Amino acid sequence: MTPLFRRLQPALKFRISPSSIARLLKIPKHLIVRVESWAYIVFVHRRDKGGQFISYRQLRQWFNAIACQIQHCTTCQQLQQLWLAIERDRKIHNKQYNHQDAALLSNFWTRCWYTLSIDILTTPPLEVALRCVTLR
Repeated sequence: MTPLFRRLQPALKFRISPSSIARLLKIPKHLIVRVESWAYIVFVHRRDKGGQFISYRQLRQWFNAIACQIQHCTTCQQLQQLWLAIERDRKIHNKQYNHQDAALLSNFWTRCWYTLSIDILTTPPLEVALRCVTLR
């Protein structure tokens, strides 16, 4: 399990509906009997095929959870550490990532980085020094 996976905890936090699985698999909703969220993977019981495994990383909730994590970073250091975790996870599980979503996350991360950088540049030096002391 990667640090990003531990950080997001998809088995505990994601609410996965049969309709979202049907959309992902491009099948009618009535073919899905049951969806089970396991520790590391989603198991889908289907009428036509039996069982099918789906990675959490393929779900829209994964993308939204990462975007939320990016948005909640309050310092450039936190944002950079999160990006390194995202990149490591993508490198290990490349086939499970949607490349369009990865590009959107990159753009979103860049905007957040720019916003935090501008905030630091416009903050009075004493306040920046105090922030640095509290981070340690």
